[in-house]
Amino acid sequence: MSITSRKVALAAAVGLLTALAATGTASGASLAGRGCTSSVPYTAGQNGYDTYRIPATVTTRAGTVLAFAEGRHNSAGDTGNIDVVLRRSFDGGCTWGPLRVVASGDGDTRGNPAPVVDPKTGRIVLVTSYNSGAVTEAQIMRGEVTPEQSRRVFVQTSRDDGRHFSAPRDITAEVKLPGWRWYATGPGHAIALRHGRHAGRLVVAANHSAAPPVGSADTGQEPKYYGAHAIYSDDGGVTWRLGFVDDSYDGVDNANESGAAELPDGRLYFTSRDQNGTSTGNRLDSYSSDGGETLDRPYAVQPTLNDVPVVQASVLQLTGPSAPLLFSGPSVPTARQSMAIWRSTDAGGSFTRAKTLSSQRAAYSDLVQLGASRVGLLYETGTTGTYDTIEFRRVPVSDVLG
Repeated sequence: MSITSRKVALAAAVGLLTALAATGTASGASLAGRGCTSSVPYTAGQNGYDTYRIPATVTTRAGTVLAFAEGRHNSAGDTGNIDVVLRRSFDGGCTWGPLRVVASGDGDTRGNPAPVVDPKTGRIVLVTSYNSGAVTEAQIMRGEVTPEQSRRVFVQTSRDDGRHFSAPRDITAEVKLPGWRWYATGPGHAIALRHGRHAGRLVVAANHSAAPPVGSADTGQEPKYYGAHAIYSDDGGVTWRLGFVDDSYDGVDNANESGAAELPDGRLYFTSRDQNGTSTGNRLDSYSSDGGETLDRPYAVQPTLNDVPVVQASVLQLTGPSAPLLFSGPSVPTARQSMAIWRSTDAGGSFTRAKTLSSQRAAYSDLVQLGASRVGLLYETGTTGTYDTIEFRRVPVSDVLG
């Protein structure tokens, strides 16, 4: 074989290995190993789904990386026939096993995955949201649907590292107030507390919308009726309680999709999307000193994250001495574009952009720690559209420490 032919063959082999690693085949797993920078667990149009959206990720006690998403059958839209799907990785997110349906929509909408690993048992607890596939968020917020069609909350568990999950169990009555209309868990990973008297508690950051006051001319669809809240379980996800409720509804700060992290001092840091509030800035935050039962102060704008547009984002407290709090989201204030990671060395008081991952379109994201030296970011991105793929990026911790 000539030198030129050998070069061509080598290039073809490298291309094949790269493709196998990206698609998560078994061959890719054996060849790609642990040295990858990124992979693509979900690509629009594959496995019978039009679009994949709403990523969420955790690492199990066994070290398996779980990548959850919504598999949207018919379009990229937020309503209709939508499943919660999962792929698993045994090599830190370089390659992925086959797609599995965790919660089937069967024509309805199941989504907003919020997974967490119970520290006491190692079980994976997954909280999700539901509504009829025949109704929209706007109709729900206007109160035009029946309770059965409206937003409801479900929990599932896995005892075998994510291979199988229990059937969804309805916990709506435990965590949704009667006057609420819209409801969304997360999306993104939930947290298990490690410090203080609430150690072991599972906390899910969530949001809702309220009905207008009696006599108001409002329909309830106005963004000012959005509010954040938390739900928690002290028995590994068996029973659930409603924690704090942000119920200002004044149109200034409209807390919406939310995430949470436990700080080294045991406080909880909550970050929220500001859904078109009149205050300057698109990110809100607050703290809780009692495990999510109440807030230390009302939600307020986080001005050092003003580069982030109106979008879901993720927050993750790294482990280790003096480890920073990380935040991920797009970094163009007027567009879903240029996914980035910020760090905070003062417990969320301020953030500094640490790394921009790409200039491509980008939207929802979720952070996960991959051992002591690396973090993973599961995020929506694309070149022709914002939701072409859900990519998993592996980032050395040294890249975000400054």
